[in-house]
Amino acid sequence: MKTLVIANQKGGVGKTSTTVHLAYYFKEQGLKVAVIDLDTQGNASFTLGEYDSGALASSLFDGVSQFDQANADGIAVFSADGRLADLEKLDLGEAAGAFKRSLAVIAAQGFDVCLIDTPPSLGVRMAAALLSADFAASPIELEAYSLQGIQKMVTTIANIRRANPALQFLGMIPSKVDGRNPRHGQHLDELTSAYPQLVIPTPIGNRSSVADALASGVPVWSIKRTSARKAAQEMRAMARHIQEKMEI
Repeated sequence: MKTLVIANQKGGVGKTSTTVHLAYYFKEQGLKVAVIDLDTQGNASFTLGEYDSGALASSLFDGVSQFDQANADGIAVFSADGRLADLEKLDLGEAAGAFKRSLAVIAAQGFDVCLIDTPPSLGVRMAAALLSADFAASPIELEAYSLQGIQKMVTTIANIRRANPALQFLGMIPSKVDGRNPRHGQHLDELTSAYPQLVIPTPIGNRSSVADALASGVPVWSIKRTSARKAAQEMRAMARHIQEKMEI
């Protein structure tokens, strides 16, 4: 099982949208997908509600991950719960150790890939996930605050790799891009210049059909509207790129 953390220390940049669409895409490829929602907002848990495994995400920090996968139709979701906020009080080493043991239990169930959606701040949950993962990727909006935030994220991952050298940063996914906004074009050029190897070449446009899909609990390529076609193409291109990078 290969584990990918979707992380950014800024909210509203498209982490959950990325996580959910990767889950749908991998499922369509015939892969068995575990999704762990570590964000107390629980947006990924909501959209993927029909795939609820019956186990709470917080239980993975107890070192035991008992869940019923009998009803898992390609995806099994470990749903966000209120207890996740209390985990920030835990010792990071102990939390990461317990979480890693739980991932091993999940892997033993035959899952091919594990996707982890994280809260928009560096705390015990995000750090434990990164310390246990094989890969990380960061959706990013092309706005000034987000560009400042990604610098922190790059530094964080560099620091985490000292303890988890196996962690590979796949890069940044430009998200909610407005192709008619010259500022977005300028910021994308600046980002690519600053991090030429770390900007994933499959940007996601700022399209209402993506939000409609998340609210409806389906991937955007299931939205039967002409306006959703471009969004579907972009999401699939991003997912294919991630899959190739992960060599799944």
